[in-house]
Parts: sequence; structure tokens; C-alpha cells
Amino acid sequence: MNEYFPYLISSTIEYNIQIRPGKERDCETLARFNVAMAHETEGKKLRHDVVASGVRQMLRHPERGFYIVAEADSSLIGSLMVTAEWSDWRNGFFWWIQSVYIDPGHRRKGIFRSLYGHVKTMAEERDDICGFRLYVEQENRAAQATYASLGMQETSYRMYEETVL
Repeated sequence: MNEYFPYLISSTIEYNIQIRPGKERDCETLARFNVAMAHETEGKKLRHDVVASGVRQMLRHPERGFYIVAEADSSLIGSLMVTAEWSDWRNGFFWWIQSVYIDPGHRRKGIFRSLYGHVKTMAEERDDICGFRLYVEQENRAAQATYASLGMQETSYRMYEETVL
């Protein structure tokens, strides 16, 4: 699978991004992205050390899920995390896309589209993935428009949670 995707940023500037699996060396940047995303989307202030520990756990335990990152000029510019949910109705896994973050200087340039496309390609190589899901803040209209443009549809489900940590 080719992991390099060229993207036209404007009519005069072209650069390459590499889409690849997240690695342990990416931990600090992924944690920084997650802290920034929580603050931007929900106004939450997360502790970097706690988030970094959580990211490290995911990277060390692939049975929990995985990260996909976008890299340009040896710097991470975007990422997402994938976890799996078994569907007995479909006899397959939904891949949940979570912790999506694109560096502000690279937004609206197709980076998420590249990450999502890579995840879809990965799923096509397997026979046990039945779909993709994600959740988005109700007020985040820009993200909703992006997801819809990629063929995702809003569901009729509402999400409930109870936290214990």
C-alpha cells in the first residue's frame, strides 16, 4: 500500500504528506493534539501527563486500537484514533474514529480526508469491518459538513455516558 499522498494546497504550492500508523515516538505530539482538541471542542482542560499515559497505553496495546497520523516535513500535522466495537447484528466490527485533530495551520486542506481514506483502505483489506462511526459535538458544524462530504450520515441515536474516573 502506498503511504504517500500528494495534495495540492493552492494553485502554486504542492507538498507530500505521509499517512502512517502512530508509533511510540509520536506519543507526546498525540497527547498535545488530544489536549488541544478537548480544549477547542469542549472547553475541557485535560492534564497532559494523564493524556500522554493514555496515548502510550494505546500505542503499547494494539488490541485496544490504533492511531493513524499525517506527517509533513517530518512533523505530525494530524491524527486520529481507531477503536473497534463488535456488532452482533452485522457479525463484524464498527471502527470508531476518535481523537481527530488537524494542526490549525493545515486545516481545510484535505488532511482528514487523507486519514479517513487510509482507514477505509485498511478496512477494505479485511473481511470483518462492517462500517465506521464517530461522534461529533453538536455545535461543530464544520466537522459535520466534512464528515457528510465523505459519505457519512448522521444517525438517529443519541449518546449517553456516565464517567467513573
